[in-house]
Order: sequence, then C-alpha cells, then structure tokens
Amino acid sequence: MSTEPLFRRVPPMHALAAFEAAARLGGFAPAAEELCVTPSAVSHRIRQLEQQLAMQLFERSSTGVRLTTGGRMYLAQVREAFTALAHSGGRIAAGRVRLRVSAPPTFARQLLMPRLPAFLQDRDDIDLEVHVGNPLLAEVTEPADVAIRWSDGKELSGVVHRLFEDRLGPLAAPTYITAHGLRSVADVAAATLLRSPLLPWGAWLQAAGLPASEPERGAVFNDLGMLLEAASAGLGVAISPRRLAAAWLDSGRLVPITEVTTVSPLSYYVTCATADQGRPEVAEFMDWLREGLAE
Repeated sequence: MSTEPLFRRVPPMHALAAFEAAARLGGFAPAAEELCVTPSAVSHRIRQLEQQLAMQLFERSSTGVRLTTGGRMYLAQVREAFTALAHSGGRIAAGRVRLRVSAPPTFARQLLMPRLPAFLQDRDDIDLEVHVGNPLLAEVTEPADVAIRWSDGKELSGVVHRLFEDRLGPLAAPTYITAHGLRSVADVAAATLLRSPLLPWGAWLQAAGLPASEPERGAVFNDLGMLLEAASAGLGVAISPRRLAAAWLDSGRLVPITEVTTVSPLSYYVTCATADQGRPEVAEFMDWLREGLAE
C-alpha cells in the first residue's frame, strides 16, 4: 500500500475546473471566459492534468476539441466529485442541513445559550455549529452562515439587523461600593475604572457631564464577560450595557452605582451574506433571534 498522502495524488482543483468547463462548454475559449483566464491558461492546465493522469482527455484539431472516450469517462467522475463537494458544505445528510453560527463569547454564554434549547426543540433537521468569534476582529475567522457582531453597524455588510438597544452605566460589586463610598457620578470618576477596547467610557462620561476623555489607568480586558467578572471580584468599576450584565445584576454580584445611563454606542447585530438570506434555516434562525431579543 502506498504511504504517499492522498492529497498529493489528487489533481489540482484549477485543472479539474478547466477540464470540466471545457468539456461542458465545448472548447477552451468559452471555458477561459467562464473562469476569467486566458485560453492558453486553460490549455496549459488541461495538459498538466493529462500528464498527471497519463491519459489524453481531448482530441485536438483545427476545428476545436472533442472528448476522448477516456475523457468522457473521467468527466463523469469529476462531475460526481464536484456534486459531492457542493452538497457536503450545507446538507450533511438526507433531509438535514448544517447551520454555522459565529458569536462573541459573552453574547454566546449570556444571551444565546439559554435560548438555544427552545430553538432546537422542534428542529431535528438542523445540525447546529456555534463558533466563538473574536469581537475585536473586523471579519469572522470561522466560516459562518450567521454571524452575531458587536459593532456600531457602520462597517457591516450583507443582511444586517440590530438585535436590541441597551443602556450603558457603571456597575461595581456591593463590597467595592461600600469600601470606596461610591454614591455619585463624581465618586465614579474618582474610582478605579476598568477598561475594554470593546466599550469605551466616553459616551457615559459625556452623559454624566464629565470630561469625556478615556481613563488612562485601570486593568484592560478584551472580553466583556471578563470585564464584568473583574468588577464582581472587586477590581474596580465596569461600564456595561444593563441587558448584557443581567446575570450579574440578578445575582447581586454587581449593582448600579448611579441612575445616570446612556444609550450604548455599540450593539449586537445579526448578519448573513446577501446570497444566504434565502436559505430557510438562515432566515428562520435570524428571525427567531430577533424576535426573542426584541424588547
């Protein structure tokens, strides 16, 4: 048995695509137009394929090209492989579909996971994949059919829906508030302010009538859940949307320091590619999420 890796024996995809297009369209020139390359490039790729297979795929003449008998047999195999690859991306079994969802970690834990059992309860036809995405990156790193993004919405593309509006305010652990005598807006400004690149303090400081410059000291966290955990541990004061912090507020681990709040400049958005909005599982998941989180 050969120990050579299987992928080394598989012809290059660009050569297979050139062969299939030339056979389907009846010539190298129309295949080149479809693939956005030159006819000579198509000819070169097919010759490479013939050399690797040690088989002539086309009969070439002054009037054009024609599949050989071996070429016709190989074409059937290539089309079967292409069909299998096309189906494997979304439909993984008869009557079943794969739905890939990307979400920031805190949203996934606090808002998505508690609701997922209700979504999946009567949807045995969906195989769900949930990937944790980095909210600091402009693009989703894992392939996703639906992506939840923490954003101001300006850089998002495709189909985009804001999930909800939330109000922003300072939160701290009860023991921290008592120990530092935090009772007013001025007290908050003088406390240790925990920071995150995901959620600047500026909007709330401005709403509170304070200088809107960002604090220069205080621990920094690149995840909102870690930010809230740090505040509940007594490391300082966190700025957070109230709805996102509901688990900490409901348990009493964090409490609001003041009633002064402002609309969060950043929100969670649910997005998908324009080409995917007609897929039933994508549309159904997005509608379900929007309805479930609507105020």
